[in-house]
Amino acid sequence: MAEVYIPSCLRPIDNDGLKQLGDQGKAAPDTIKTLKSKTVLEGQFKNLNYIRDLPAIVVDEPPGLLGEDTAPNPSEMALLSLGSCLSVGVQANATARGINLTKLEISLEGDINITAVWGTGDVDPDKLLGVREVRAFFDIEADCSEKELEDLVQHATRWSPVANTYMNKVPVTPTLVK
Repeated sequence: MAEVYIPSCLRPIDNDGLKQLGDQGKAAPDTIKTLKSKTVLEGQFKNLNYIRDLPAIVVDEPPGLLGEDTAPNPSEMALLSLGSCLSVGVQANATARGINLTKLEISLEGDINITAVWGTGDVDPDKLLGVREVRAFFDIEADCSEKELEDLVQHATRWSPVANTYMNKVPVTPTLVK
């Protein structure tokens, strides 16, 4: 694994802004937002992914999966999305609870069977695809008890949109555009 950047202090979030977001959610609990992205194949297995007006996010495969190894692969991107979402949830809930975080690191492991090779390998119709289990290890330093940290982690995981994407069955509807 690459060298890890460890900040000397954690930048706080705006507690008033967090309260406003929470109040908006309570006032309109049925609000649904549509997220959008666009993926453009550059070649081989390297993809450029566009979200909002941000620079392209590169996704690639490692050499063992015939890629150039220039970026995380799609399953790794899903895992890092989960880690980032859990981190946001822990920080937001710590702020709401008046807990001061001085360190927050989340290490994730995901087990996946890749023998189907995108539908070109073992395509047994009973094969379970996708990540089968994720283990999340939280390394947190804060001005609260271990019990409070455990509750914070469980609560943030319960309400994480990305964790719920992993935990809940979500339909994917493919449509060919002509």
